[in-house]
Amino acid sequence: MVSKYTLFAVVAAVVSYLVGNGVITPPWYLAFGYVGIFIEGFLVQFTVWAFYSVLLKHRLSPLRHLPGPKDNGLFMGQWDNMVREQMGGPQRTWARTIPNDGIIRFLGIFNKERLLITSPKALSEVLTTKSYDFIKPYEFSVGIGRLLGIGVLLAEGDEHKFQRKNLMPAFAFRHVKSLFPIFWSKSVEVVFAIDNEIKNTAGAPPSEAAIDAGISRDVKADSDQAIVSVGQWFNRATLDIIGLAGMGQDFNAIADPTGDLHQAYVRTFRPSREAFALQILSLFISHAIIRHLPFKHNREVNKSVKIIRDISRDLIIKKKERLANGLEADKDILSVALESGAFTDDQLVDQVMTFLAAGHETTATAMIWAIYLLGLHPAIQTRLRAEVRAGLPSPDSGDSITAADIERLPYLNAVCAEVLRHHSPVPMTLREANVNTSIQGVPVPKGTMLYLVPWATNRDPKLWGPDVDEFEPERWLRDASGGAETNYAFLTFIHGPRSCIGEKFARGEFACLVAAFVGRFEFELADPRMEDERTIPIKRGATSKPENGLWMKTRKVEGW
Repeated sequence: MVSKYTLFAVVAAVVSYLVGNGVITPPWYLAFGYVGIFIEGFLVQFTVWAFYSVLLKHRLSPLRHLPGPKDNGLFMGQWDNMVREQMGGPQRTWARTIPNDGIIRFLGIFNKERLLITSPKALSEVLTTKSYDFIKPYEFSVGIGRLLGIGVLLAEGDEHKFQRKNLMPAFAFRHVKSLFPIFWSKSVEVVFAIDNEIKNTAGAPPSEAAIDAGISRDVKADSDQAIVSVGQWFNRATLDIIGLAGMGQDFNAIADPTGDLHQAYVRTFRPSREAFALQILSLFISHAIIRHLPFKHNREVNKSVKIIRDISRDLIIKKKERLANGLEADKDILSVALESGAFTDDQLVDQVMTFLAAGHETTATAMIWAIYLLGLHPAIQTRLRAEVRAGLPSPDSGDSITAADIERLPYLNAVCAEVLRHHSPVPMTLREANVNTSIQGVPVPKGTMLYLVPWATNRDPKLWGPDVDEFEPERWLRDASGGAETNYAFLTFIHGPRSCIGEKFARGEFACLVAAFVGRFEFELADPRMEDERTIPIKRGATSKPENGLWMKTRKVEGW
């Protein structure tokens, strides 16, 4: 597709040529010459285009009749609200307060038209019946694909169907159930590591890292408590889990946080003002250009991506050798992909990158929100601890567990489901109409951007009832659907052909980590300012979590 700026330049060059050869002779030609005429032609076209695009196009749109927020800025639409509030916050408010039939129209930066999909019927069309009419936006795929590779998460159309079909055996529940001993062993390992940190720092004042993250120097820990940054432990644990269960490789990130792969992801996902500035710049300039700009963030990400790619390639080489020697019989993700014969080596690298990043960052984020919410609700934490201790072996015993052991713990499963509803690790996802299509009979032109927002839908009172903002695991004990009338009220794993291929894997891993941590420790927020979730600074990105991490006063509870 030809860029509009390329067209501007072509037209300007033609005008410059015609003027220079006397075909047309404006009075200012002698003063400006070829270059001046070219620049002037380009600027005139750009000005006309900008005036139409920013001030007129949305007023003439065939979608202008749809309901939406009215407090738009002259040039920036709802951009100011979207930047000022937490990610997904404005969409949650609109879904609750603007009467609609499943589609809300709003304006983004420079009055770009956007559609928020709110009703189950509209969501089912976008995600299921017409799923391939809507693709991930090109610039989003280019930007995130730099980190994830173009694997099953970002592939489109027939390529996506092909990749998903060949990877599905690795995610069949029968196979995922066999991975629970790995999930548990790594959960136990990280619990032991945190236990050791508590022994070494119990009663100590906040560390410099905690103070840098906003924890007051006045915060006091009891003699058996330590102020622990739990998030970094979960990132290390989930990276180890996806390594062992997905690739057959233990990265040992829990034991050694200095490893190349873990540090590559730390650099890549570290929030910074420069990263945010480049994110804003991507609204005007292609990611393909931005990634080559001479910024420190770009240098760090490029270095990290090379490390991740090199490690991914090494994993493939080692796995091929094991398979060739008859030493590998497991159905981990990489083995399944290799044995299918469906992927080239470069495509395999993309798949490994996809599952390494998406497979550990999302579950680590879910763990952060689980511990945050349980820290806010000590009664729920206590009840869950009692069930875990009664139903699972102590980490000290050395015994493993099975999927059935986890399934027999209804309150644990209810807590996990409620965390995933209340704070989906991925707050929103985007789609773009790939063809002229429709949603609930409303014509949607090709190129229209759609917002699917779990942080709005998962907490919509029309779908969940008036207690939607409460953290209430009991709703999942009363009803397997949590009380929602439709599964489209729960968007954490999306639905349809593009639903999360690793949902069962993620749920099992998540349940094991929650069980081990809550069974072993009692914890509360170290920063009382975080008690109101609406005021927490949230890191913006593919996943959303507290910008400064999560610091908990944590103590070991004896007897398990």
